[in-house]
Amino acid sequence: MGFDLVVRNGTVVDGSGGPRQRADVAVAAGRIVAIGKIDGQGREEIDAEGLIVAPGFVDAHTHMDAQVFWDELGSTSCYHGVTTAVMGNCGFTLAPARPAETALVVRNLERAEDISAEAMALGIDWTWSTFAEYLDAVEAQRKGINYAGSIGHSALRTWAMGDRAFSETATPAEIEVMAAELRSGLAAGAVGFSTSRSDSHLTGDNRPVASRQASWDELVTLVGIMSRESNGCFQLAPETHHYDPGGMADYERRLQELALSTGVAVSYGVIGGKSTQFIDETVALGGRMYGFTHCRGVSEVQSFLTHLRFDVLPEWQEVRGKPLEAQRLLLQDPEVRARLVHAAHHGDYGSARGPNSKPNYGELRVIRSAYLPNPTVAEIAKERGVDPVELMIDLALEEDFDVFFQQFFGLENDEQMIALLRNPNTAMTFSDSGAHVRSIIDSSIQSHLLAYWVRERGLLSLEEAIQMMTSRPAKIWNLNDRGLLREGYAADITIFDPDTVAPGLPTVIHDLPGGSARLFQKAEGFKATIVNGQIFMRDGEPTAARAGQLLRANGGRRSAA
Repeated sequence: MGFDLVVRNGTVVDGSGGPRQRADVAVAAGRIVAIGKIDGQGREEIDAEGLIVAPGFVDAHTHMDAQVFWDELGSTSCYHGVTTAVMGNCGFTLAPARPAETALVVRNLERAEDISAEAMALGIDWTWSTFAEYLDAVEAQRKGINYAGSIGHSALRTWAMGDRAFSETATPAEIEVMAAELRSGLAAGAVGFSTSRSDSHLTGDNRPVASRQASWDELVTLVGIMSRESNGCFQLAPETHHYDPGGMADYERRLQELALSTGVAVSYGVIGGKSTQFIDETVALGGRMYGFTHCRGVSEVQSFLTHLRFDVLPEWQEVRGKPLEAQRLLLQDPEVRARLVHAAHHGDYGSARGPNSKPNYGELRVIRSAYLPNPTVAEIAKERGVDPVELMIDLALEEDFDVFFQQFFGLENDEQMIALLRNPNTAMTFSDSGAHVRSIIDSSIQSHLLAYWVRERGLLSLEEAIQMMTSRPAKIWNLNDRGLLREGYAADITIFDPDTVAPGLPTVIHDLPGGSARLFQKAEGFKATIVNGQIFMRDGEPTAARAGQLLRANGGRRSAA
């Protein structure tokens, strides 16, 4: 018997958490048709001797909704073994959007998720109005990886309310307009519904994003529709915690009641020191609730090639607004340097917290390794006997600006992190890929998990780590033929060397529509990534294959348009 593809001699870790086995994997017509000793030949064959053969990783918290229209690869997730990305999180989607009101949708995205309005204007042909039509547009794109999409609450509100969505509660008639479009999107294959109630999600003019103006009753109505018409997941960026005397945040009580009364699966991020206690309690009561976790802590990356915290200061703006060569000359001028250092220490950053605040040099790290602990700016400055700001300028000049500084937020200790990752009600899948492209490089969390926690620290087994990135997120989003290596499942497969797999160092490229910069990060140790039976990545580089699909839920159908 012949096959389209046979992966031979590999060590199969199937995504279930069960023990590895030495086996071949045969593929035909985009599906896995046999696992074991394969006698028949493949039209293509991969020798996986000494390598791990695993399901393709599922990146279940992304914002690739816009990027899918100008990036066939799905980078940089595609370099880290990812074969499926779930878009439309935190209430932010590009649809529904009336033709004359696309700016309202962009307003929700451009600051809250730091997605360039210019890139969206240049890179998107707005051929849709409804969410069903948006899914059709995604389906029509050439894609290296698979995509699934939730429908976002902020877009639903602007669809129903226009500009009032950013300042007012909805009328019953407006909620019904949202409900009708939600039903349509779910029927077309949306895998869920998402919202944000987070204080950190603002528009460019400092207003709350549209979903934050919704009443709880509005949200309950929309989630109730999901419970009746879909098996999808409700994802949210939670409210700020205000704990009552019983130790539970007020919104957690409402959210738990919602999960228990509707039966809908609820998911949200448990990163930055958050506990899973509330999730575990809800599950024990019979609810379905999941946490999306990280494996190194959310961080901000700064560089002279992208952005620095100092850029809000007038003295720095005078220098940073110039071309790099002009900056280089000014940074070597002792008087200019003195002004910059003084401003960095004493200038008005305009905020005590957040991305515009004054750097903490004892926490700001100089990236020398993409996955091992790095020294802080303060430590290196002390070794050299210079001011921390002077050190950052010196390093930029010494390394032709190709140096990156990274600050983490809300890091768990090792024991907390491992407990979080091992919790059966979590999945390691919070990359935010497609958003914050000048300041976050979390598309590499999959390769980080394998390199650091499995190989370097030995605190997780390969079987555990792969399950966290495959079958767990696939289960949450009901991607029923993904996330496991099983006969009959889609042939989404990643093959890597456990001894060398690791994220690479970040770089800066200018490939956004309009030429804007973004952080870019490849990986080492990946032999191949297979999407729907076709070899998409080989030895870390893309092939010509573009077999990615739009994954529709509930037997979703194309729109009638």
